[in-house]
Amino acid sequence: MPDPSAVTVERLKKRFGQRTAVDGLSFSVAAGEIYGLLGPNGAGKTTTLRVLAGLLRPTEGVARIDGVDVGADPRQAQRHLGFLTGTTGLYGRLTAREVLVYFGTLQDMPRPRIAARIDQLTDALDLRAILDRRCEALSSGQKQRISVARAVIHDPPVLILDEPTVGLDVLASRFLREYIGAERARGKAVIFSTHYLAEAELLCDRIGLLYQGALLAEGHPRDLRVQAGDATSLEEAFLRLVTNLVAA
Repeated sequence: MPDPSAVTVERLKKRFGQRTAVDGLSFSVAAGEIYGLLGPNGAGKTTTLRVLAGLLRPTEGVARIDGVDVGADPRQAQRHLGFLTGTTGLYGRLTAREVLVYFGTLQDMPRPRIAARIDQLTDALDLRAILDRRCEALSSGQKQRISVARAVIHDPPVLILDEPTVGLDVLASRFLREYIGAERARGKAVIFSTHYLAEAELLCDRIGLLYQGALLAEGHPRDLRVQAGDATSLEEAFLRLVTNLVAA
């Protein structure tokens, strides 16, 4: 059975001064599951992911990665986590291989293990033609593949992917979705955040819809459409659920 505690968020709150960005959020993600964390700008997605990644301390509540309390021991939690966000760039003057070696070293991986892991990722992400090129010379899709490899170099059990397909063409987006699906098959717990609701509907086992820092609804995409009155798409379901909430 999948481990239901791969990611656990309990009554999470995060305030910035008088503004509450996350308001009593609770959810969990099992090993071998892709969980979509979706919502409009300002819903609290990025704040939640940054708390899970140990970049922000929660105001209240608990977030655990692979059983480790992120607030109490963020560095140990980060060893169990691969975090991909569009705000983290590559070092342009380094080759892709040098970037991966550097980030593997930061994870205290011995050199032989780094080399073996780079070989695995070269096959999984089709990196052979770009591995020894400077990052500044790579296309957007190639850079994103290296960014994914950098995030998972230490083969963590939990992946957090924040807008991983932004700016990618159709082929690159499909390639990345296939890789994410393969990681799920390997037993990874994946949190997937995107503004492309159709993409989430294709990929995610369950989805949590955030609105104003709280969980508006949660479930399989099909169940969310039913909950919203047999909506024809996830986007329509979300709009109906928000409308119902405001009208209540």
